[in-house]
Amino acid sequence: MDLMNPSALGIQAQNVKAWFGAKEVLHGLSLEVLPKHVVAIIGPSGCGKSTFIRCLNRMHEVVPGARMEGRILLDGEDVSQHDPVALRRRVGMVFQKPQPFPTMSIYDNVASGLKLNGLRSGPQMDQIVEESLHAAALWDEVKDTLGKPGTSLSGGQQQRLCIARALAVKPDVILMDEPCSALDPIATAKIEELIYALKKSYTIVIVTHNMHQAARVSDETAFFLMGELVEFGATSQIFTNPAHKKTEDYISGRFG
Repeated sequence: MDLMNPSALGIQAQNVKAWFGAKEVLHGLSLEVLPKHVVAIIGPSGCGKSTFIRCLNRMHEVVPGARMEGRILLDGEDVSQHDPVALRRRVGMVFQKPQPFPTMSIYDNVASGLKLNGLRSGPQMDQIVEESLHAAALWDEVKDTLGKPGTSLSGGQQQRLCIARALAVKPDVILMDEPCSALDPIATAKIEELIYALKKSYTIVIVTHNMHQAARVSDETAFFLMGELVEFGATSQIFTNPAHKKTEDYISGRFG
């Protein structure tokens, strides 16, 4: 299995609205993520960033009372027509807090999705686990301790383990929801280096509160405010010459 992904797909959101019960939290957002690009989503707490990326792989709908309108297209295909479990293999998610499966070894954490897909233990699985850990820049640190619990790793290592787990099933898109917020600066730098390397093969959407991180890792940036998309464009333009005063005020720290 080649973890380099020449067919990484783009994703389009068209007039996406979302609710929790009667409360509308996204108000008709539209944007496009190009294949093998990194899009950063920035904005103050409660502006709908995490809700939006959870709509991209239909995780929003698993919340009781939650619903969505509009269209999400993966390579032109409406994701509402996909089986949700199969979709989440193609559009993987890395969460804010590292979440290795606590009862599983490092090896089994990475292999878990493969086993769900019906792959049995053997040389092929060993190869995919090793390639995934290499791709997540973790192999050299864990190759001699694959049988230890995933939870025995440091926070930054756990997050890279979760990224390896997502990569093992060869997704088209990787969603990252504040993947560095619980990490120290050294671990954060490693994740950022990893994102830069992964975009050669994967389409990535990252939610972040860290303006410097968004500027460092992304090709395009979307600024959300109160459930609306205020501005979307090239990251260099958003951070040096934003078109909207609200964007400028947020980036300069006047609010948020």
